[in-house]
Amino acid sequence: MHSFVPSLRFPLWPARPGPQVSSSPSPRSEGRGSGVGPLLPASRRPVLIRPERREERPAFSREPGDRGRSGGPAGVGTLPAGQGGTLGRNRWCGYRTAHSLPKRGSPSMRCYEHKQYRNGLKFCKQILSNPKFAEHGETLAMKGLTLNCLGKKEEAYELVRRGLRNDLKSHVCWHVYGLLQRSDKKYDEAIKCYRNALKWDKDNLQILRDLSLLQIQMRDLEGYRETRYQLLQLRPAQRASWIGYAIAYHLLEDYEMAAKILEEFRKTQQTSPDKVDYEYSELLLYQNQVLREAGLYREALEHLCTYEKQICDKLAVEETKGELLLQLCRLEDAADVYRGLQERNPENWAYYKGLEKALKPANMLERLKIYEEAWTKYPRGLVPRRLPLNFLSGEKFKECLDKFLRMNFSKGCPPVFNTLRSLYKDKEKVAIIEELVVGYETSLKSCRLFNPNDDGKEEPPTTLLWVQYYLAQHYDKIGQPSIALEYINTAIESTPTLIELFLVKAKIYKHAGNIKEAARWMDEAQALDTADRFINSKCAKYMLKANLIKEAEEMCSKFTREGTSAVENLNEMQCMWFQTECAQAYKAMNKFGEALKKCHEIERHFIEITDDQFDFHTYCMRKITLRSYVDLLKLEDVLRQHPFYFKAARIAIEIYLKLHDSPLTDENKEHEADTANMSDKELKKLRNKQRRAQKKAQIEEEKKNAEKEKQQRNQKKKKDDDDEEIGGPKEELIPEKLAKVETPLEEAIKFLTPLKNLVKNKIETHLFAFEIYFRKEKFLLMLQSVKRAFAIDSSHPWLHECMIRLFSTAVCESKDLPDAVRTVLKQEMNRLFGATNPKNFNETFLKRNSDSLPHRLSAAKMVYYLDPSSQKRAIELATTLDESLTNRNLQTCMEVLEALCDGSLGDCKEAAEVYRANCHKLFPYALAFMPPGYEEDMKITVNGDSSAETEELANEI
Repeated sequence: MHSFVPSLRFPLWPARPGPQVSSSPSPRSEGRGSGVGPLLPASRRPVLIRPERREERPAFSREPGDRGRSGGPAGVGTLPAGQGGTLGRNRWCGYRTAHSLPKRGSPSMRCYEHKQYRNGLKFCKQILSNPKFAEHGETLAMKGLTLNCLGKKEEAYELVRRGLRNDLKSHVCWHVYGLLQRSDKKYDEAIKCYRNALKWDKDNLQILRDLSLLQIQMRDLEGYRETRYQLLQLRPAQRASWIGYAIAYHLLEDYEMAAKILEEFRKTQQTSPDKVDYEYSELLLYQNQVLREAGLYREALEHLCTYEKQICDKLAVEETKGELLLQLCRLEDAADVYRGLQERNPENWAYYKGLEKALKPANMLERLKIYEEAWTKYPRGLVPRRLPLNFLSGEKFKECLDKFLRMNFSKGCPPVFNTLRSLYKDKEKVAIIEELVVGYETSLKSCRLFNPNDDGKEEPPTTLLWVQYYLAQHYDKIGQPSIALEYINTAIESTPTLIELFLVKAKIYKHAGNIKEAARWMDEAQALDTADRFINSKCAKYMLKANLIKEAEEMCSKFTREGTSAVENLNEMQCMWFQTECAQAYKAMNKFGEALKKCHEIERHFIEITDDQFDFHTYCMRKITLRSYVDLLKLEDVLRQHPFYFKAARIAIEIYLKLHDSPLTDENKEHEADTANMSDKELKKLRNKQRRAQKKAQIEEEKKNAEKEKQQRNQKKKKDDDDEEIGGPKEELIPEKLAKVETPLEEAIKFLTPLKNLVKNKIETHLFAFEIYFRKEKFLLMLQSVKRAFAIDSSHPWLHECMIRLFSTAVCESKDLPDAVRTVLKQEMNRLFGATNPKNFNETFLKRNSDSLPHRLSAAKMVYYLDPSSQKRAIELATTLDESLTNRNLQTCMEVLEALCDGSLGDCKEAAEVYRANCHKLFPYALAFMPPGYEEDMKITVNGDSSAETEELANEI
């Protein structure tokens, strides 16, 4: 045994009695992937034999060599690959129940396995029509399973339960019942059914496989290990049995046992050292990964060196070797490895970082020397010139930056600003960048050189263009949109066909707060190259941010499948960036039902991604893609940490909170109340507007119905092409129904729960939890949310508002609470607030953060919340625009204006108008601060199509 295999402290298998044994070798013990060598001394080793094949094999069993996809229900249709089971025909005909079954049971099995469900129902009906077999349990269960595949769930459950009542000791009935439960995603119940099935046939391979799939899906790792152990006992000649058992230990973090199992299995793989075998290579890399995770770095390095020739992924070998040498402090060897990797790819940042760790430079000059050697060796390399800019400063920084910028501007490299964006956190470096690039522009205009003192040939005219392109992005980044627009307009005048210039102009307007003008310029960019999908997606995204949803859908339709609407096709492709932006746009337009529909569609995508694991539990073991499989399982465990889910959950929670605070009412009653106080002229104008809206809605409805009919015809045609219709449709998401939900807070909690489990590090998670529990009057949960948020950022403005509301509410309502709750609240409130009252606490917070505009806004809201008579002071605190204030940016000023308008600071329309005018001077391009009526003059069209606006204007006239 090689030295890299750790010694075992435990026997290979748990201390359980094995099956009756035979000392003779397995008939499949020779050849690759078929046999296993001795594992432990004979005195300790349970000898496993392959069970004899019996005529009465259990239902839903497959032969060991069968790798085909098995049929079965999943959701309302068939199970995904690897989930279903096949019914053993011998078992179906030979199993003895209360009545012996006629031979025509076999055709119904074949129909099920070949997904010919209607023919299978005919055979079941023939059996059950015989009075002697009218209550045959397994036939009833089989009929129910077939009906479930056709989407008839209620009837399917009724039949399967009847079958169980008639034959409780049939593992077939229990297995079928488990398949039905799994099709409804009731995995815990399905596991119980499989366990009941195993009581009556404990060695049924297919039930054990199905059980192991559910256990790994539900992350019941202890149960999964036990099941994989049983499968290894029953099929020791199959490599999937060994690999599954090793993975079980790996996931349980028993790395030594996992490494031992993998080594014993590897010995059985008789592969020539000179032969290249991808599957064997992946097995070796996975074995090495387990050794590294166990902390056995020396053994892992020996293992890597021993089998290096048999591993196909040479890059992974070198990268892993470099990491291991660093862990073992063999720095010279590690440096040689990373130098070799640099020769392979001199643009990889990680290789330079690894070389730095290996050489351990004592000071900045030694660190710079590493990169200077790389400059000489790779004169065209950009990364060795870019990385020193992170740690250099002063004249050295200026010197290196000068060389880097000249190289990029001469070559015409558009992403140079994105490369340097991280440097903009340092004000000193920003000043040096501005000084250099402005100097380039001045010099290039006068003498077409970067510096008048330079000797050499003149720069081409495009160099000045890229310098101006950079300066536009630079001034946009530092918050000077007027200068940025001057530079980008100059560049566009010189080269009006360069798409990148229009992209930057659109970004400048977006950052300046005028998203509609940004969408217009992005549409101009898209018009220059309609075949560019990236520009198309960018344009659609900007249109959604400008609440131009129909225009965005039309834009996306250029790249979606013909015959279906763009929205449906994007949903089918799980295009979540579109759906999150769409949800945000609908929310901004107060179309809460449509916004919630998009949020629920995103939630369904994540459910589908989770369920898609089923396809890989068996596939990856068969193909030995084990490293990717383990990474997949780890990813799925934290799947809802993804920004798309967080954004969708945040939008949904905000909407449900609004629906709880202000439930939607009958629109007709609202219109009657509004029209009661109108004059005849106003009423006539309103009626004309309503008629136009009704006509427009009617046209849209007709168009939607026509599209729906077309889609239904396409779907029907596709369905007719299939042999059988499988499954039923998902529950339709109806916007009106979603917006008028009876329990919005309960729906909000459904989105919140994954965030509480997986996104604990974001303060917004706990603050949203507080907002929900505050409305449910759950004081202890409110306190828990505040404490968790406090641990993340004790001075967060939103947290301060939550704490004041908790403080004041608990003081007022503590008398009605149970004694235990009151005691806990009192203790924790004293820890959080001390011996003070809400007003004093708010004043202390204000003094401590008086130079921050967001904190002043929160304190002002709480001043009015605690004492409405202090409205004037609250408005003064919030509307101050001194230059000394931090975070006096566009977003914060928009939040102040929103607070003035939504009643957070009381009724203050005049103050809001004054504040809008003051902010307009600071942010002249921002739509939020434009004079009333400004937006009505702006019309955004798709590639110049303004027919709709012209028609509407004609109707007005």
